[in-house]
Amino acid sequence: MTTYVLPREQTNLPADVAATPAPALPVFAAPFRMRIADPTGTDPALLAEWMSRPHLLETWEQDFDADRRRADFEAQLAGTYSRPCILSLDFAILAQPERGYVDIAYVELYRPAKDEIARLYDAEPGDIAFHIATAETAVIGKGIMSAWITTMSAAVFAANPDCRRILGDPDHQNPAICRSFDKIGWQRVGEFQVRPTRRIALYATGRTPTDIAVAR
Repeated sequence: MTTYVLPREQTNLPADVAATPAPALPVFAAPFRMRIADPTGTDPALLAEWMSRPHLLETWEQDFDADRRRADFEAQLAGTYSRPCILSLDFAILAQPERGYVDIAYVELYRPAKDEIARLYDAEPGDIAFHIATAETAVIGKGIMSAWITTMSAAVFAANPDCRRILGDPDHQNPAICRSFDKIGWQRVGEFQVRPTRRIALYATGRTPTDIAVAR
């Protein structure tokens, strides 16, 4: 068992929240694939390289080395708070079929009721949230990631019957992902200063129109 502590995970939880299992991995059809990140393989080095790229360094501020990434993956997989994932895209959609499926982004699925954002809105134990770091700039600005978010929402709801709402909490100065949320009609819950150096835009979508997120 790893002793690494995930910085955003909350441990003083009500019993019903503590008992909630980790999010189940959604299943995607072409042109997307998603898998759990492997701490024993090359994924820690891959993510370390991705997060050093200028556009992700600016919005994520997580220029961690591979050892730190490995510890992070191990801690996530040992618990029920979150799951680290690698998203791939079939580059045939970009008229590059010879490239096949290419790893394009890092995704975390997590339980917001076990996270620091639980203090921002009325979180329920079954809620699921996600972070995405799109490393492959060739897919940015083409509507691909907006399409993925829509597909992801349906897939997460299908894989997690207890989930009524899905949340996203990008940095408020990340215009690409905020435009994607606005474009596909997610509810903008509000902007929140979560730390002295971090301000987020909180978005949500519900399984039904009545499953809205209410800011505290």
